[in-house]
Amino acid sequence: MRMPRGGRLFLATCLGSLLVLVLFFQSITKPAVEPGVKRSNTPGKSRRSPLQTLYNGDQQSELSAAQRSLQGRREVLEQACLSHTRKRRVLSPEDLKHLIVDDKHSLIYCYVPKVACTNWKRTLMVLTGDGRYTDPLAIPASEAHVAGNLHTLSEFSVSEINQRLRSYLKFVFVREPFERLVSAYRNKFTRSYNTAFHKRYGTKIVRRHRAEPDSEALEKGNDVTFQEFVQYLVDPRTQREEPFNEHWERVHSLCHPCLIHYDVVGKYETLEPDAQAVLRLAGAAGTVQFPTSSKSVRTDGDMAARFFKNISPFYQKKLLNLYRMDFLLFNYSTPQYLRTR
Repeated sequence: MRMPRGGRLFLATCLGSLLVLVLFFQSITKPAVEPGVKRSNTPGKSRRSPLQTLYNGDQQSELSAAQRSLQGRREVLEQACLSHTRKRRVLSPEDLKHLIVDDKHSLIYCYVPKVACTNWKRTLMVLTGDGRYTDPLAIPASEAHVAGNLHTLSEFSVSEINQRLRSYLKFVFVREPFERLVSAYRNKFTRSYNTAFHKRYGTKIVRRHRAEPDSEALEKGNDVTFQEFVQYLVDPRTQREEPFNEHWERVHSLCHPCLIHYDVVGKYETLEPDAQAVLRLAGAAGTVQFPTSSKSVRTDGDMAARFFKNISPFYQKKLLNLYRMDFLLFNYSTPQYLRTR
């Protein structure tokens, strides 16, 4: 039986309205590109997120152990944040100065001093340098730390920051907190060439935490003991007067891992395989080789134990409380050499 003309018109109107609705919802759900942000995918090709490769297990079989380890760390970090943080706050541009951006490979790296950050900066200079650099180790350490050689997230607009935080692979490398602290002390206070640190921090430490300093120590600040350094760190006046220097600031204060969702948490203790995993995820494993360490003496647990041997239980406990969140968030055990009771 033939449908009346009025019914046919009604049906056509309904179908046309449905088509308009479908097209409208497709347009509003399509991801927008922020002004000034280039798409990294090739037109006509679908680009899989690096995290799909990492966590869906479709990478080459030799990465399976690294996949499990990296995923486990991320889960531990998320659970620790839920358990040990109560208040959330809005990040400011000042909070983002340690987050280095590589737009070419869609990477965000939070650098932590004394956790191979010089070699990571060198590596990122190769990746972002458009052929200017090819070998990370050919880049002087001093040049790697020059402001402006790499872009930080704080340089972008709010919309550009949010776009990158949503879509880029974000990673951070961490280290056992007290081994990192001893490494910072050895580098900044026992090397004769670090006169700027001696003047800036050493003289203040000597003046405040040495009973009877001589005039040379007050002038040069080049003989700070580890015990004096610890006293300086736990002294409430220190952070009231100014923020910690980045070399001994806590990782959670530098990188805000409970506010920024890091996809990969690498560790100094497994630096080389973790670094290679990040470069594979970025599609840059064939472009650059992460430098292997050339240090003959590295600050490890045994060395840290020797430095802490002469620190009283009272100051050991105060220092542990100061760095407790880094131990908890990144799943490091309390060192056995501590005497906090």
